[in-house]
Amino acid sequence: MQELLNQEKPIYLQIKEMIETDILREIFMEEERVPSTNELAKLYAINPATAAKGINLLVDEGILYKKRGIGMFVTAGAKELIRKKRKEGFFESYVKGMLTEAASLGITKEELIEMIVSQKGEECHEE
Repeated sequence: MQELLNQEKPIYLQIKEMIETDILREIFMEEERVPSTNELAKLYAINPATAAKGINLLVDEGILYKKRGIGMFVTAGAKELIRKKRKEGFFESYVKGMLTEAASLGITKEELIEMIVSQKGEECHEE
């Protein structure tokens, strides 16, 4: 969790997304403790209430849970919950708009698939 905060979106959302990303990358494993609001506040030089707001969103979504007196922990199944939510967001944010634009340009489904497949092949060669 050493990413830098930016001005593009509220800090509490960035904290939430960083923890989600660290869960997806298995930096935080299921049933493992995550940094406290005070630890996050110190690390990012932010108000503890701001960090708590991001943590509480994850609790509300069932990603984290609290062990009284011990801290916040990653819920069993959290990684899959995050992956599912992000896939849905990916479709809404990227795919839907791409399909709309492709239709307005008269790009067929086959042409679109070919564009994606050929680009994927190029990316594989770059690695």
